[in-house]
Amino acid sequence: MSRRVALSQEQIVLGVTALLAAAFAFALPGFGTLDNLLTLTRSVAILGMLGVAMSVVVIGRGLDLSLVAAMAVGAAVALQLLQQGWATAPALGVALLLAVAIGLINGFIIAFVEVPALFTTLATGFLVFGLGRVFLLDGVISYLPPQASGLAFIGQGRVLGVPMPIVAFALVALLVHLLMSRTAFGRFIYAHGDNPEAARLTGIAVRPLTMVEYALCSTIGLVAGLVMAASTASMNTQVINSTLIFDVILVVVLGGVSLVGGRGSVLSVLAGTALIGTLLNGMTILNLDNNVQNIVKGAVLLAAILLDNRLHPRDEETARQGD
Repeated sequence: MSRRVALSQEQIVLGVTALLAAAFAFALPGFGTLDNLLTLTRSVAILGMLGVAMSVVVIGRGLDLSLVAAMAVGAAVALQLLQQGWATAPALGVALLLAVAIGLINGFIIAFVEVPALFTTLATGFLVFGLGRVFLLDGVISYLPPQASGLAFIGQGRVLGVPMPIVAFALVALLVHLLMSRTAFGRFIYAHGDNPEAARLTGIAVRPLTMVEYALCSTIGLVAGLVMAASTASMNTQVINSTLIFDVILVVVLGGVSLVGGRGSVLSVLAGTALIGTLLNGMTILNLDNNVQNIVKGAVLLAAILLDNRLHPRDEETARQGD
């Protein structure tokens, strides 16, 4: 008697990644070298960290379109304070408070005012960007001062030959994986995303939990922003107007974190990041136009959403917002 083996979305994506990498290694000179693989991984480390951050709220049946704004403004504020002579710890502390405040505001409006996450975070993203540019920042770009060598190390240093952005990505992924899989808090998030009403009836404080989810998302986003700023010795807040937030959603959904909520893991984000990193690296070596790359990414995102809808169909209950 034959047995059907059901493959998870993560396994499917990892399999496609392996096939694509093998094809690129065969067809593209230099793709399979260790230096290129390190470059590939480093290039998607920030995207991967943002994907891990986004996965926390998506598993809890949410969405945070203000993530890149919180990342950019928070990191830019930290750099500006360092330029003004602040010590590293206080400057990072102010940036952390700002990121947590943004997340708590998002969570409060979504949980208590019951405005859908899509509209709430879209609005707060624009609000954070505007207020940051007008009241907090002196210009579009904030620069890392030369004396902040400790912060620069997290973007430009190496540990045993491995670039620090990769190390930071690995640490963030490991910590969030342990949080989501080994703690009661992580199980509460899964329960919240799977069935908010049942979670509430079992005694989980769903509304405060929502606020904590968004605060955690913004905090991880700030870490990604600091690594990005340290890598380039600057933070250009115009990144908010780029397609980065859609790339984040792409790696999250592609890897298997369901938009329905309650499903997926850090492994899902790693799988999605690996596929997108391989795809983008190959297209870069092929010197494809940015418009062509956007077409490919859009097609992959659409395919991922259709696959998610196929594997995790929505019904009237799961489609409700604000539960």
